Amino acid sequence: MAQQPEGKAMNLTMDAANVYREDVYTDRKVGTIRCMTPVKSDGTPDAARTPLYVGEAQILTPMGAIPVTFEIEATDLADAVKKYEAAAKEGVERTVKEIQEYRRQQASSIVIPQGGAGGLPGMGGGGKIQMP
Repeated sequence: MAQQPEGKAMNLTMDAANVYREDVYTDRKVGTIRCMTPVKSDGTPDAARTPLYVGEAQILTPMGAIPVTFEIEATDLADAVKKYEAAAKEGVERTVKEIQEYRRQQASSIVIPQGGAGGLPGMGGGGKIQMP
């Protein structure tokens, strides 16, 4: 994904040597497997690179569904289907740990009021937390 470093223009040029065709497979119950087939920039298969298999699932929470994406180390689609469960469990565990870490960070953050009396820093007022 293109990210814009501060002060620099965003680079949106695709890498012609790293193009994939995407095929999606699903059982319509548990999740999906995306087969990323390497192709040349003209769309013909690129036999020099190996296909990638990416699994997708969802965690249902009280706040809604959270998507979980994980790579599946597989040689072909049949192998990816067999390895989906183990890879999905690892992906879900990783996602749950990330959510717990995010919650921990949010719970430990301290809100410091901006400015004080009349908007002058260090003059008190504006909030209930007072820093010495």
